[in-house]
Amino acid sequence: MAASGKLSTFRLPPLLTIREIIRLFRLKAVKQLSQNFLLDLRLADKIVRKAGNLTNAYVYEVGPGPGGITRSILNANIAELLVVEKDTRFIPGLQMLSDAAPGKLRIVHGDVLTFKIEKAFPESLKRPWEDDPPNVHIIGNLPFSVSTPLIIKWLENISRRDGPFAYGRTQMTLTFQKEVAERLTANTGGKPRSRLSVMAQYLCSVQHVFTIPGRAFVPKPEVDVGVVHFTPLIQPKIEQPFKLVEKVVQNVFQFRRKYCLRGLREELKQSKSKSQEKDDDKESYVL
Repeated sequence: MAASGKLSTFRLPPLLTIREIIRLFRLKAVKQLSQNFLLDLRLADKIVRKAGNLTNAYVYEVGPGPGGITRSILNANIAELLVVEKDTRFIPGLQMLSDAAPGKLRIVHGDVLTFKIEKAFPESLKRPWEDDPPNVHIIGNLPFSVSTPLIIKWLENISRRDGPFAYGRTQMTLTFQKEVAERLTANTGGKPRSRLSVMAQYLCSVQHVFTIPGRAFVPKPEVDVGVVHFTPLIQPKIEQPFKLVEKVVQNVFQFRRKYCLRGLREELKQSKSKSQEKDDDKESYVL
């Protein structure tokens, strides 16, 4: 593990291009896994710049694939980069990067949906929730198939201040389908406003920082890609348990906007019915 403290500027040595890595290891994007490779390193650099100042930072990259964004992160003068990759085909290419950056890159073959990051970085990085965000960042070009369930999982982690947020208000810079990015950042009353908008914005400051055209990826997806930056709020905008907020919001948005009160009524009816059942059970027990 890289030591904390002042680090000298680091740059990767000349390496094979991402396209050459793909050819060398005969990598093909798996459509069923929604895999798309970003080959333009200028765009990868831009994603990393939008994450903020990464000097001496500890970075957790999800879904590194052939390593395009990984290279940009390593060149950002970070302390350490931890990558978690589920697809074994990408491990040899990532290992080449690790060899080129001794002590900088740790590779974990695993699933980001189940990986426990709470103990992956030094305890000294932890900050009180009310302080500035810790020098820990999450960056990732997420496969479309896991992006929504993963951000919902992390939002719940934010509400409990565990997982990646055991270190404090860890910032995230992630890619989504442009439509999803617009939903995450939609203003109140806006057409894209959705369940995701409320769930993300009651816990985080959310910014759609820029859009990447689909043609920048191989294979080219049918949609453009939005890069979204999240900073957890010190105080959530709704002071209720995450699961309750999620349930109410789901009920509201399952109806058309003009009928959204119907969703609230249904939720209140169900809650009242469950409460009555509990009262009846207590009364029966007493009798």
